[in-house]
Amino acid sequence: MLAVWENRRVVSLLVRRDLKVKYQQSVLGYAWSLLEPLAMAGVYLFVFGIILQADRGMPDGAPGGFVLFLVSGILAWQSFGQSLNEAPKAMITHSKLITTMKVPREIFPLATVTAKFVEYLFSLPVLVIFVIALGGQWTFTGILVWLPLALVTQFVFTLGMTFLLSSVNVLVRDIERVVRILNRVLFYGSAVIYPAALVLEETHVPEWFKVVYQLNPLLGIFEMHRAVWFAEFPELTPGLIALSSAVGGALLILLVGYLTFRRLETSVLKEL
Repeated sequence: MLAVWENRRVVSLLVRRDLKVKYQQSVLGYAWSLLEPLAMAGVYLFVFGIILQADRGMPDGAPGGFVLFLVSGILAWQSFGQSLNEAPKAMITHSKLITTMKVPREIFPLATVTAKFVEYLFSLPVLVIFVIALGGQWTFTGILVWLPLALVTQFVFTLGMTFLLSSVNVLVRDIERVVRILNRVLFYGSAVIYPAALVLEETHVPEWFKVVYQLNPLLGIFEMHRAVWFAEFPELTPGLIALSSAVGGALLILLVGYLTFRRLETSVLKEL
């Protein structure tokens, strides 16, 4: 990883190139990165909040609570979901650079993840506006503990997934199709658009399923994101199982992904 740090300027150049290419021919530019999740939040508010009444899992007395819940969850998900979609192509997209530049190959998955992560960081000021407008609250604990922990854990987990998928997909191209399915499964299984309490507090849901449900690292990650903006609601604070699964799962995925990436590197280079 020392070699990656020594080539950090290459990562910076790749990230800036990706962001520039994405927005250079767009009239609204970066605004699309905000309009899309806000439009999704409006749709899910109608379907889950009004029709299915999923907001019953929210604490009482939260002014605009479910709207803020959706916006904060969807913005965090968009960063991960887009990175997950790009992960299988991280090496293939940069195949010419990989075969001509003498730099660590880890740079290219890292740049893919960092570009999406930077976009999410740029959306945080907009999220703060929603927090103020919708009555959300935060504390120093939320800003100094939950927010950094959520950001770092999500970055580590996403990077591990990208290392794993980008290397395997070069050899087995079916991975891209698998990831499209996995993306949908994780979206609905990670309490992005409904409170986790709807699952964890239901008496007819088996206890073993509740434990398995909380072992999904993304559940804890998104709960950490929301704990920043719902400081007065302990129901939205990550539980011990969810928090441990998020941090432990992120580190485990990073280790497995990186070791797989290094082990397959020679085969990947031959295939590219």
